Amino acid sequence: MAGSSIGNIFRITTWGETHGRGVGVVVDGVPAGLALNEEDIQKYLNRRKPGQSKFVTARKESDLVEIYSGIFEGKTTGTPISLAVMNTNQRSKDYSALMDIYRPGHADYTFDMKYGFRDYRGGGRSSGRETIGRVAAGAIAAKILKEMGIEILTYSKAIGGIGIDMDRFDKEEINNNPFYMPDAQAAKQVEEYASKMIEEMNSIGGVVECRVNGLPAGLGDPVFEKISANLGKAMLSIGATKGFEIGDGFAVADSNGAINNDNFYMDEEGKIAKRTNHSGGTLGGMTDGSELVFRTAFKPTPSIARPQETVNRQKEDTVIEIKGRHDPIIVPRAVVVVEAMAACTILDALLMNMTARLDKIVEFYK
Repeated sequence: MAGSSIGNIFRITTWGETHGRGVGVVVDGVPAGLALNEEDIQKYLNRRKPGQSKFVTARKESDLVEIYSGIFEGKTTGTPISLAVMNTNQRSKDYSALMDIYRPGHADYTFDMKYGFRDYRGGGRSSGRETIGRVAAGAIAAKILKEMGIEILTYSKAIGGIGIDMDRFDKEEINNNPFYMPDAQAAKQVEEYASKMIEEMNSIGGVVECRVNGLPAGLGDPVFEKISANLGKAMLSIGATKGFEIGDGFAVADSNGAINNDNFYMDEEGKIAKRTNHSGGTLGGMTDGSELVFRTAFKPTPSIARPQETVNRQKEDTVIEIKGRHDPIIVPRAVVVVEAMAACTILDALLMNMTARLDKIVEFYK
């Protein structure tokens, strides 16, 4: 299977299946000398692990990470870092009735058409559990970015059509509710609506917003390696994503040039700044030094317990009622996945940027 790797210099390759022995990632391109241990990675994995509330899957996994390579005496060696998380609470029998049936909204049909077979136990590589490797790699990338003064803030902007009010935005509230929303009132509304959807054996989607501060101007390239394009690929590669937008996104189609253009000015520190940020921190595919802002849309969880029409491998019409343990809402656990993929993409862009100018290369090697 191709397509399990992403990145140029900071390159990650995820492996494993949801009902196999375990899942993990190999991370290449990490510079030597970074202090790193399992706890640095575990705190990120704890944000995506199952069983946190009634609004996510009840599958009980500790998701404890083990570092197999690339670390010596508590620091990175510059060689590939291999990370693994063992599966301990699989219930493959929950899926035995689905071996010949295509679940609506899942990759069952397309996987079968591509490879001629599929791992019906939870979706195999198509499962959301694949994101464990992404989050583990993102934890490493985020730690490097922090050394450079770059901070990433990610949260649920809207769930089930209920959006946060920016006038009530509270960064400290994000970790105080099961939805990772920076607005306690909106989170309460979501809780009521989500509970109703669960009773009706239904699911809901939402939008995750990510803000990155401390980026220098000039990251990314003007053609195929645009920072916006690479972020888009990274986000759309996450299972269940259906949309990506940066800055004002699709709203620019209803705007005009006089409004959409971000006027420049010299700030009090003598630096070039923008009066607005409709562009979301990018210009011409490169960062412009202002806050990078983007959003990722996630569809409602396709695994719902109510009857659904479908077909089987014998091309017969049938009805399916999906059993097992599934997320009524994907969004809360996707927040840290978006953050992780942003960290990986931005770090890769920073490393790629080191060869952009001759004067900087000469200065480095003097």
